[in-house]
Amino acid sequence: MIQFHVIGLALAFSPTARAMLAETSRLVNHFKSKLILIHVGNHGQEEEHKINEMLTKAGLNSVEVKILWKKGDPVKEILKSCKEEKIDLLIAGALKKENLVNHYLGTVARKIMHKADCSVLMITNPSVEGKSLKNIVVNAEDSPYVEQAIYAACHWGHTVSGTWIHIIRELKLLGLALAANEQCNEEEYAQSKQNMLREETAEVEKILHRIPHDKLKINIKILSGKSGFELVRFAERKEAGLLVIGAPRRRFSFFTRVFPHDQEYIFNDLPCNILVIQPRANA
Repeated sequence: MIQFHVIGLALAFSPTARAMLAETSRLVNHFKSKLILIHVGNHGQEEEHKINEMLTKAGLNSVEVKILWKKGDPVKEILKSCKEEKIDLLIAGALKKENLVNHYLGTVARKIMHKADCSVLMITNPSVEGKSLKNIVVNAEDSPYVEQAIYAACHWGHTVSGTWIHIIRELKLLGLALAANEQCNEEEYAQSKQNMLREETAEVEKILHRIPHDKLKINIKILSGKSGFELVRFAERKEAGLLVIGAPRRRFSFFTRVFPHDQEYIFNDLPCNILVIQPRANA
């Protein structure tokens, strides 16, 4: 299963920098990971002093943290560092909402999520003190990494007692439409729908049998409609602290921006922190 042996943090000297480092520190301690800081920008005594001061406040020993000072295009330098340092999980800040211009041109956060060859955690509202993680939502659709996504959610859930893990599957509307067109009566149609619900639930239960989830509260939820849109709305209703999805099968293109892929709904309107699972190549 997926492991986060090396965690990277894309750190900028922004108002949220201290909170981002605090969030990262908690994850490094939980996963017992090595931490690498990536800063793209100026490098001098002032910048070194700022980072060392933040590391101290976050309870991190600057000697045990590797700091990479980079110049150039932020996306290229961050992604290059991920490959060279064999980072398993990259953490970065994200905008809560994106405007129309950013949607088509792409922000740094969006480009990283699309191009990274490792898992990525985008934090929308970092906190120095930390927040209670009572609800984690997992998208169990449209990715070769569904099992790894559920595993990561369960592993994350063990950090807080009483966490709910909501595993979302999509009810295939095409199958229901075909059932309706087979001239079945209302009772037969309802039975077909129930059979499909049981099948989708059974698929999730098969995965759960292979994943440790003791002491976690599991909710398997089958949604219908536009899966990306419904997933975001569900996460908002549950006031989820984390949304976990598997990386898509293929790269996004301009075509999918005009006719959005389901996950584009999520990237365009982040309901909470989002973890995109993609095992590092040659890990």
